[in-house]
Amino acid sequence: MIKKTAILSLCLIFVFCTNPKDNTQEKAEFKLQYDEAAEKWTEALPIGNGSLGAMVFGDVTQEHIQFNEETLWRGQPHDYSHEGAGKYLDEIRQLLTEGKSREAHKLAQDHFMSDPIKQIHYQPFGDLYIDFKNHDTFTNYHRELNLNEAICSVSYTVEGVDYQREVLTSFPDQIIAVNLTSSKDGALNFDLWLDAIHEDKSVITNNDTQTLVVKVKDGVLRGVSTLKLETNGDIKNEDGKLKVTKASKASIYLTAATNYIDFEDVSGKPEKIVKETMAQVVTKNYDAIKTNHITDYQALFNRFDINFGDNGKSNNTTDNRISDFSETPNDPQLVALYVQYARFLTITSSRPGTKPGTLQGIWNDKLTPPWFSSYTTNINLEMNYWPVEMYNLSECHEPLFDLIEDLSITGAKVAKTHYNADGWIVHHNVDIWRGAAPVNASHHGIWLGGAAWLSSHIWEHYLFTQDMAFLEKRYPLMRNAALFYSQFLYEDPNTGYLISSPSNSPEIGGLVAGPTMDHQLIRALFRSTIEASNILNVDAEFTSTLKPLLAKIAPNQIGKHGQLQEWLEDKDNPESHHRHVSHLWAVHPGNEINYEDTPDLMQAAKQSLLFRGDNGTGWSLAWKINFWSRFRDGDHAYKLLHKLLSPAVKPNGKVGGGSYPNLFDAHPPFQIDGNFGGASGILEMLLQSQLGKIELLPALPTALPEGHVSGIVARGGFELSFSWENGQLKDVSILSKAGKTCVLTYNDKTIEFETEAGKTYNFDGLLNKK
Repeated sequence: MIKKTAILSLCLIFVFCTNPKDNTQEKAEFKLQYDEAAEKWTEALPIGNGSLGAMVFGDVTQEHIQFNEETLWRGQPHDYSHEGAGKYLDEIRQLLTEGKSREAHKLAQDHFMSDPIKQIHYQPFGDLYIDFKNHDTFTNYHRELNLNEAICSVSYTVEGVDYQREVLTSFPDQIIAVNLTSSKDGALNFDLWLDAIHEDKSVITNNDTQTLVVKVKDGVLRGVSTLKLETNGDIKNEDGKLKVTKASKASIYLTAATNYIDFEDVSGKPEKIVKETMAQVVTKNYDAIKTNHITDYQALFNRFDINFGDNGKSNNTTDNRISDFSETPNDPQLVALYVQYARFLTITSSRPGTKPGTLQGIWNDKLTPPWFSSYTTNINLEMNYWPVEMYNLSECHEPLFDLIEDLSITGAKVAKTHYNADGWIVHHNVDIWRGAAPVNASHHGIWLGGAAWLSSHIWEHYLFTQDMAFLEKRYPLMRNAALFYSQFLYEDPNTGYLISSPSNSPEIGGLVAGPTMDHQLIRALFRSTIEASNILNVDAEFTSTLKPLLAKIAPNQIGKHGQLQEWLEDKDNPESHHRHVSHLWAVHPGNEINYEDTPDLMQAAKQSLLFRGDNGTGWSLAWKINFWSRFRDGDHAYKLLHKLLSPAVKPNGKVGGGSYPNLFDAHPPFQIDGNFGGASGILEMLLQSQLGKIELLPALPTALPEGHVSGIVARGGFELSFSWENGQLKDVSILSKAGKTCVLTYNDKTIEFETEAGKTYNFDGLLNKK
């Protein structure tokens, strides 16, 4: 027998222990809590550190922790561009001009799509199982995810003995850690082992460690995961399991890696990475790992706080709160919890140096996940990052910028091969191999807005941070995207406008010439590129060529139903309730259409949204919350939030847009974008800064008459804290980070003042200086 030795190496630490010292500052406690174990994946609780993600089920007799490593995908380095595609571009355009849509679709499908036609799946890595003997009868069960510390815990009692589990995923130590304890010496007995659903897998058990090796199907990537066990009990190896007896505490450390280095290089050494990670972990104990984890996590999480009051419902289990909210949407603390949960999901799925979150973040349990669990760039990937600047997690935006850098390389090949153009472009879907060509089917795969929309995130990051060094570094990405569009736009022979063709309005209406959304995106890109050029005092010769193009791009138009036209032609169907509302991009997240500059277009956009209706998939509901916030109708926005925070599983058993018991957003199935989009919409109710001024409480719903938010960020480099009572602003504090002029608006009053970097300015509810 072996004592006091085991450590699991998947950079997953699963520890059974007593509650650690509370390291949180004085702030509201946010947690998801349950009185039953998870039976389904959408009931399990997520943890992650940007590269490792895990879902914790919390069953008493058998704990199941399903885990992922962000670089385990099918496929191999591959250029998706279709050689010779560019010679068909003019013919496709001509067919669309002549109204021969069917012929254009077929020609594009045969000669213009990616090679191969489909992209590649994100993969689960493995599963950690822990069997507890004779725990079938228990009391006092409690399961929770503490958002203040990013720790999942389970507690229960068996025959008078209290058992506790904690699971965390550490960014500084790059592990998953599990800690187990019992209140009675020698009462902790369990078996543990690693497994995976991959066909090609092997497990090696050695004393206090176990190593899982997997290789993906139809691909070149392989993964190695090691766990190490430490305990004050006895350990023995039997039947491929580590068996622990006569213990009162045990800690499991798990880490994982693959041979992926980047989209062109798969020569990594996962065995070496795992070994080096575990060598560092074994020099520490669980308490030290936990302390490092909390310190690192709270440095991000504690920057921001939000409070809408608490009517006592926060004491109920989260699944019951979601169910109750669907009946009576009066749980203000649940709304605040939803925002903080989104912040938790951002921190745990997107850290500097990691990959950006996919459609499912970093969490996936299927070999063939919905939509490949990839990066969908016609809204979903961008929505993942809508709130990141506002809720003060700016550095978590960095993985998206790194992805854009990759796409500027693969997208340059696609631009040249498919469109005979310089610069770079990306279509509606991307995988880890950075495929930028149009995929799946021509009627939705040929969408030309990806480079422009992604580039807007670079500009937004600058607007929020005023970081000149960042802008200088990333400006070439914006510039080269603009270069592509400047060469891609062509004069429509029917109208004389410059239009985007071929393309589509995601994912409705098929292949067309001149969808409204594309033109909004391209204008926004040209304007931001020109402004960035002026700020940096560079590239004036190129940006001078963009200015005359702006006036020639097909404008936003109001159609016969009073709607904002989705296409160049006035053919919108007012009976369509499609989930995408892409032609309203200029309302949100763009700002070209607004009440101050274009009130008629704003009213037309509102009419379009009314036609679309209030139903939708989870992420669609989230986008509509943002729209209604921009329309300054907080009660209508809250009506959509009511739907988003209602159970995805309906009383009749059907699944629709809403929230799963673990608060994951339901498309359905699970898509994480709705979590982030919903949080963005709530913040837009409280603060907007897209028009060069800071508007306070622009769309406050009557359901949230009192509250406080601190650490919320506005464009211009300002961080705010403010409170309100009875629906009226009470006070506001503004920290200027960049020393810019501040324009502050509340109701009908606007004040403007100069600021100094690092100085805080305080005002009462009437914007009188304190």
